[in-house]
Amino acid sequence: MKKFGRLLTAMVTPMDSRGKVDYAQAKKLARALLASGNDGLVVSGTTGESPTLTAEEKLRLFAEVRSAVPAKATIVAGTGNYNTHESIELTKQAEKTGVDACLLTVPYYNRPTQDGLYEHFKAIAGSTRLPCIVYNVPSRTVTNLTADTAVKLSKIDNIVGIKEASADFVQIAKIIEGAGKDFLVYSGNDGDTFPILGLGGYGVIGVITHLIGKQYKKMIDDLLAGRIEQAAKLHRGFLPLVNAMFLIGNPMPIKYALNYVGFRVGKPRLPLVEPDEKTRAAIEQTLKKYKIDLPVK
Repeated sequence: MKKFGRLLTAMVTPMDSRGKVDYAQAKKLARALLASGNDGLVVSGTTGESPTLTAEEKLRLFAEVRSAVPAKATIVAGTGNYNTHESIELTKQAEKTGVDACLLTVPYYNRPTQDGLYEHFKAIAGSTRLPCIVYNVPSRTVTNLTADTAVKLSKIDNIVGIKEASADFVQIAKIIEGAGKDFLVYSGNDGDTFPILGLGGYGVIGVITHLIGKQYKKMIDDLLAGRIEQAAKLHRGFLPLVNAMFLIGNPMPIKYALNYVGFRVGKPRLPLVEPDEKTRAAIEQTLKKYKIDLPVK
């Protein structure tokens, strides 16, 4: 299996002035993110506005981004939703675009049981040769994927990891302990990466890493090298930016932030909108306190 890298960014999907996907700008952003410390990208995840992208838009994004970056860069395609059949079909099509893995979110809205979650992910994994990363984010999906179910899923050959955004460190520790050292446990919350790595997790699929990828990578490198105090100080310094990027639902703040620092990504699609005046001011004041790693020219 390809080495995925510890620092992945859940990339926003740039839109043009008409609200259409801007594929040229998506390729430019992908290259810029890799140049600013990222090992790879998740395309059409939550931050990429996957619920409002068509299957055709997603597949073209996967192909365009894959073609625009070096082979060593990891491209993970967001292909899962609450419809098992649709997830299977999109994953099969995504495999043909040359992506390296797929990200499969816990089904939202219809609230399956743990048995249902297991069978859902098993069915998708069984339909593809791609490595699969499960995404547990109960604040959005309502349903939590338990540690027992995650460990059970880890026994399936091509389910290779989990993006954990439950903020339940007891649950995350149980997954790390039970699934074994080859199962990749990624932090799904930018503010949780330091403790998750401390528990034995693998990396992060981030949002603020659009802006401070090199600095975030240094925090990870320091922690893994045993420079705990340096890593902790960096992590604490990131938290105001984390808070600013989640004042309202992701990806509304990060898209505004990218536009503000000079990297054009357009507005989010309805039902998401640009931040209101108060939120914009808070984002701007926070950004002024940080050095931005992302090249904007």
